[in-house]
Amino acid sequence: MNLEQLRGFVTVAELGHFTRAAEQLHLAQPSLSRQISTLEQELGAELFHRARGNISLTAAGETLLPRARRMLTDADAIRTEMAELAGLQRGRVRLGATPTLCISLIAEVLRAFHDAHPGVELQLVEGGSNLLIEHLAAGAVDMAVVTMSEGRPVTGTALVRTPLLTEELVVVSSADQPPIADAAIDLERLSTLPLVALAESYDLRGSTDAAFEAAGLTPSLVVEGAEMDAVLRFVERGIGVAVVPATVPVDRPTLRSVRLTNPQLERTIVLAHRTDVNPTRAAAAMRAVIVHTADYLAARSPETLHPV
Repeated sequence: MNLEQLRGFVTVAELGHFTRAAEQLHLAQPSLSRQISTLEQELGAELFHRARGNISLTAAGETLLPRARRMLTDADAIRTEMAELAGLQRGRVRLGATPTLCISLIAEVLRAFHDAHPGVELQLVEGGSNLLIEHLAAGAVDMAVVTMSEGRPVTGTALVRTPLLTEELVVVSSADQPPIADAAIDLERLSTLPLVALAESYDLRGSTDAAFEAAGLTPSLVVEGAEMDAVLRFVERGIGVAVVPATVPVDRPTLRSVRLTNPQLERTIVLAHRTDVNPTRAAAAMRAVIVHTADYLAARSPETLHPV
C-alpha cells in the first residue's frame, strides 16, 4: 500500500467516477484501475461496487476512506514541515480573520510577513468570530484573529486565546463634510445624526445597538445592512456617519474620526489557536508577526488602542 494508491482511491471515492478521477490525477484510466485493483488485493477486500455507470463504496471502502484522507493529510504536512527546515523558504499559513480586521491589522500583518518570508503561501479565510472559531476547531485554519465585544467570551474547546489589543469604537464621517466639530461625541448626539449601520452579522453592530437600547435612544438610520467596505464608501460620500473600530480609518484621509464617549465602546482583539496541534515554523512565525504588529499599532495610536 502506497500514497499513490491511496490518493487514487480517495479521488475515485470523491468523484464517483474512474475516468474523471484519472483525468484529475493526470493518469491513464487503465493505470488508475490497476492501482485500485492492487490496493484491493493487498487489503484483501473490494473497495468499490462497480456497476455500469455507477461507482459506490463498499463497507470496506467506507472504513478506509477517512483513514486514507488522514494519511494523505499527514503526508502533506510532513512535506511542508521538511521544507520549512530549510529556513522558511516554503510552507503555508492558513489565517482566519474578521472583515474589519482584514482592512486594518491583518493588512499590516500580511505585508510584514510576506516581506520577511516571500516563499510561504498565505491563505486567508474571512468571516465572523464564531464561524472562524468553528473553522479553527475543525482544523480548517491554523490560527484566527477574532474579536470579543462587551466581555463576550470566545467559545471553543482546546484553544489558546491571546488578547492582543483593546480597541475603541469611533465615529467616522466624511473629511470633506464633517458634521461633528468637536474631538468627541456622545451617544445621545450620535443618535441625532444620519447613521450608516453595518450588517447584523458584525459583532460591533450588536454592541452599538445594545448601547443605544440601554440608553433608551433610537439611532437615525439612513442605511443599514451594508458590509464594511460599502459603509466606508457611503460615509466618504457624505451620506451619514458610522461607528467603526479605531484602526479602520487609519491612513484614510477621506475619513475623519472622533472618539465616542458616554458610553465608550470597545472590543478586544484576540489571537486564537489550538492547543493540541504543534505549529509549523511558518505558523509560529506568523503568530510572532501578529503580536509584533499589534504592539506597533498600539504605540502608533495610544489614544484608542491599548495593549492587553
